[in-house]
Amino acid sequence: MALTVFDNDEYRPPVWKSYLYQLQQEAPHPRRITCTREVENRPKYYGREFHGMISREETDQLLSVAEGSYLIRESQRQPGTYTLALRFGNQTRNFRLYHDGKHFVGEKRFESIHDLVTDGLITLYIETKAAEYIAKMTINPIYEHIGYTTLNREPAHKKQMPALKETHEKDSTGEDSIAEKRLTSLVRRATLKENEQAPKYEKVHNFKVHTFRGPHWCEYCANFMWGLIAQGVKCADCGLNVHKQCSKMVPNDCKPDLKHVKKVYSCDLTTLVKAHNSKRPMVVDMCIREIESRGLQSEGLYRISGFTDLIEDAKMSFDRGNIQVISLFFYSVVVVRIKIS
Repeated sequence: MALTVFDNDEYRPPVWKSYLYQLQQEAPHPRRITCTREVENRPKYYGREFHGMISREETDQLLSVAEGSYLIRESQRQPGTYTLALRFGNQTRNFRLYHDGKHFVGEKRFESIHDLVTDGLITLYIETKAAEYIAKMTINPIYEHIGYTTLNREPAHKKQMPALKETHEKDSTGEDSIAEKRLTSLVRRATLKENEQAPKYEKVHNFKVHTFRGPHWCEYCANFMWGLIAQGVKCADCGLNVHKQCSKMVPNDCKPDLKHVKKVYSCDLTTLVKAHNSKRPMVVDMCIREIESRGLQSEGLYRISGFTDLIEDAKMSFDRGNIQVISLFFYSVVVVRIKIS
């Protein structure tokens, strides 16, 4: 994963911490213990790893062959319930197993038992080997000191980057031009001068559990985000990627990016004005301008309710970024109302 650090208008080598990534590579691999006999009443969503109703002692003996060995058994005490038995740390661990279309033993849900076991082995290995390290991850974070660039990110407002633009004009190369287009909200936070006219609203990050494809590092603590799925959280408004535990430490300094804020209506007000760098939602300003230029002399504009179809069309156009729709909308509304009046 190609990553670049940007600080004080200079590009520097990556500083991502790879310790947890190395541990993930060392984690035991899953090894299915296949049942060689026919088992009656095998659930259709389990395969040959299902051994039916066997005892804990028999399970322990079957799994003793290697680390990462696993099987599924039906509980003898509670028939109809199932247990994932997994060999880790030279002992057998038992987890109540559920299925609701996907397999799970906790919050994460998996398409296959193999993926569930793989993720479980990674988590167990890392949390066992690096428990103390993980507990201290949020100490001395890099978040407040350095801005980072990652792949495929563009600045929301290139016009708000005068200092950065000057630097590239003095010494511009093909690589610098590409890197400029990949600046994240973290980079902008570290380099952009605040617009004195822009509102200074505090905004919390809108974190959602996220599955990252390929290796990803936390933009708060710089540590690897381990696991197969749901490795961390991502801010739906600015794109910040962090561990779930790190998200509790991130300041309320979200700077929404228009790349992530896809709509105007049904959007948090603070998110909207910060994304557009304005004091009010641009819809309000545009509507006021149209009323002042067209509506004040139009009979019936305030007396008759708006037409639902026209209003919905206008709202959809705003959400799609077609800001020219407002003039056509007011024109159609005014013409129809004049005819009615």
